[in-house]
Amino acid sequence: MYTYQRLFDFAQKIFLSMGCPDEDALLATETLLSADVRGVDSHGVARLVGYVRLWEAGRINPTPHVRIVHETPSTATVDGDGGLGLVVAPKAMQIALEKAKNVGSGWVSVKNSNHYGIAGYHAMKALAHDMIGIAMTNASPLVAPTHSLERLLGTNPIAVAIPAGEQPPFVSDLATTTAANGKLEMLQRKNLQAPLGWIQAADGSASTNPNELKAGGALLPLGGDTGSHKGYALGAIVDIFSAVLSGANYGPWVPPFVSFLAPPADPVGDGIGHFFGAMRVDAFRPAADFKQHMDTWITRFRNSKAKEGQHVLIPGDPERIFTEQRMKDGIPLLPPVVKDLEGLCEKFGVVL
Repeated sequence: MYTYQRLFDFAQKIFLSMGCPDEDALLATETLLSADVRGVDSHGVARLVGYVRLWEAGRINPTPHVRIVHETPSTATVDGDGGLGLVVAPKAMQIALEKAKNVGSGWVSVKNSNHYGIAGYHAMKALAHDMIGIAMTNASPLVAPTHSLERLLGTNPIAVAIPAGEQPPFVSDLATTTAANGKLEMLQRKNLQAPLGWIQAADGSASTNPNELKAGGALLPLGGDTGSHKGYALGAIVDIFSAVLSGANYGPWVPPFVSFLAPPADPVGDGIGHFFGAMRVDAFRPAADFKQHMDTWITRFRNSKAKEGQHVLIPGDPERIFTEQRMKDGIPLLPPVVKDLEGLCEKFGVVL
């Protein structure tokens, strides 16, 4: 177990050691640790060594000039200048929020960025402003479209955060695959098998081997045997909004997160892409009225008759419970993750 502050201080030192300015190192650390406190262990400090390796390979710019390259009153295209997605994405979401404040809604598509952590963190930035937040990103091509043997899409998550009144906010953060790649990485660290329906082997047959991707296999779209066309469509929408719209790489041209695999030699764009949206609730109806009715919606669903031994959750409930527990009791790290972080201690001369 590690306290939030201990991991925060450590990660911040690593980002500073990479050459990030003070403000960006602070922002990157806050973004990264939001995954650990919300129970999304695959996207928190477990990813830190991956960012360092990309930086060492010259594929992350620690001092990016994040700038708007095209805009209207309600939209913008942002060039992340090859920076950490943990920095580029919050800055782009802030642009969406400012535009929403001015004209009711803001929409920002991003190119030339990198992995941005958990989508939910960025969408939730809207909540404090009585806005609805939306965040998407494309990712390394590890997913086979329905009936395909080729890996053409990423796990391409969609997050939506909606404010409420007395009730906690509604926060949905989901991959458009049956499971995110990070879940496979966690199974690998625990030496466990994957459930059927998560992955396929190189020949298209079902597999439970969490290392199957290394042998040419693929993750499967959300929906399983009878509904994967729906997950495929959702993943495609994220790819188009995030990259075709912004000028980032899309489909099989998205550069891999791992440093030992080179980006495609024939890129169709710049870096990876994100998409953000912010909508002022009072652009539709008075915010107080909306939040009162969101409370009614949430209460009715949470109190619905459930199967024996079960209860109905509202999107965001599990992560909120994790946050309360982990801020109080600490954040658990698996031994392989601790070993990776200790390697960073030796590399940069810092203490965990």
